[in-house]
Amino acid sequence: MARRQLRGILPMTFSRRLMLGALAATGACPAPLRAEAWPSRPLRLIVPFGTGGSADVAARFLAEPLAAQLGQPVIVENRPGGGAVIGTEAAAKASDGHTALVMSNTHTANETLQPRRPYVLLRDLAPVAAVNVAYHVLAVHPSLGIADTAGLIARAKAAPGTLDYASSGPGTPYHIAGAVFCAMAGIEMNHIPFKGSNEARTALLSGQVPVMFDAIPTMREQIAAGRVTGLGTTGPEPSPLLPGLPTIAATVPGFEASIWLGLMMPAGTPAPAIARLHDAVNSILTAAATRAGMARGGAQPMPMSVAAFDAFLRHDIERQGEWIRLARIEAG
Repeated sequence: MARRQLRGILPMTFSRRLMLGALAATGACPAPLRAEAWPSRPLRLIVPFGTGGSADVAARFLAEPLAAQLGQPVIVENRPGGGAVIGTEAAAKASDGHTALVMSNTHTANETLQPRRPYVLLRDLAPVAAVNVAYHVLAVHPSLGIADTAGLIARAKAAPGTLDYASSGPGTPYHIAGAVFCAMAGIEMNHIPFKGSNEARTALLSGQVPVMFDAIPTMREQIAAGRVTGLGTTGPEPSPLLPGLPTIAATVPGFEASIWLGLMMPAGTPAPAIARLHDAVNSILTAAATRAGMARGGAQPMPMSVAAFDAFLRHDIERQGEWIRLARIEAG
C-alpha cells in the first residue's frame, strides 16, 4: 500500500521538477515567484495646481528626463482646486504604486490653514524628493505711480485697507508672502484670491488688482515691457534675473519668501519604488544642464536625501504655522 502511494507521488514530483527546470532554463518563472520591477507602467505626476504655474512648469521640465531614466512614460495630470486639496487627495488615495504628487509650500501651509482637509500630509503621503526653490518679485500696476517698496508701504499706511493684492489662491506661497509682508511692514492690504497664477497675473496687468507677488521669470518680461513696475525681490540677495532691483529685505529687514517644490507618493508605496524615483530625480537635479535650465527660470535645484526632505517638510510645517499666526491669516 505504502509502495503504491509512493509510486503515485514520484511521477508528479518529477514532473514538477522538470517544469521548474525548464522555466529556469528559459529565464521564466511563475508570477508568484517573480518580483515586479518598478516602474512597470507609466508614472503619473499629479499637479494640484493649474497650468502655467511653478509646479506645472517643474513637472513638465522633469517629465522627459524622468521617462528616460525610468524607462516608462511620465504623464503630467493637472488637478487644481480647493487650494491644492483636490489633487492632493487624489494622489494620497492612489493605490497603483505609480502615482506621485508634485507639491509645494502650499501643502505645508495647508496643514495649518485647512484643518478640515481630507488628508494629513505626512501621514497619508511619503516624502520622495525635493526639487527646487525660487523667489518672488513684488510688482505693482504703473497706475499707482509707485517706484519702490518704501513708496508702497507709505501709500498703504496713508490709506489703510484701500489697496488690494492678488494671489493664485488661499494658502499659496504668493498669498503667504503678501500677508507676511503686510504684517512685517505694519500695513493693511486686502487679499484677492484667484484660481491660479495666470488669472491673478491678468488681474494685475489690467489694473483690476494693483499689487501682486509673482514668479520672477514670468514677471520679468512684464517689468521690462513697462506693463508693471517691479519693486523688490523676496530672496536674501538680489536676483540676477532682475539686475538693479533691490531685495524687499533692504526695506523690511528679515523679510524673505519663496516657493519650493517636491515630490511625494502615497503612504504605503513600497520603499524600492520611492528609492528609485528619488534617485532618478536627484540624478536629473545634479546635472549641469538642469542647473542651467532652472537658473534661467529663476530657480535653484535642491537635491537632498529622503530623510533630509522629511525633516525639511516637518520644519516647514512649523515655520508656515508661525507665519500664518504672525499674519493672522484665518484657517478655512
